Amino acid sequence: MVKSAHPDRRNGHRDALSTGHQRKFPRMRDKTPLEQEVARLVIDAVGLEDVSADEVDPEAPLFREGLGLDSIDALEIALSVSREYGIQLRADNKDNGAIFASLENLAAYIENHRPAP
Repeated sequence: MVKSAHPDRRNGHRDALSTGHQRKFPRMRDKTPLEQEVARLVIDAVGLEDVSADEVDPEAPLFREGLGLDSIDALEIALSVSREYGIQLRADNKDNGAIFASLENLAAYIENHRPAP
């Protein structure tokens, strides 16, 4: 697992995701295989050690109220996407807000833009 360059920020993610009690997550739709794979990539890229891919709602926001990610996390995710799928996500892309809005959107972007095998 990739360790975050910002370990102090990871504590904030944990605090936002759990209260020390058993976590209860709202019912979410099943993820596609690619969404499950991308969820693991996101978790590894930003070092969310106490979150599993199964817990990531594909329709929930990745940033702020969702997983609580920030712009530095977006850069880490973009680098991981580039390494894993050969897709360049540029910082100046006007569609980044939509691409990174949710796991569902990110996986759809990857599916539509990754090079053919």
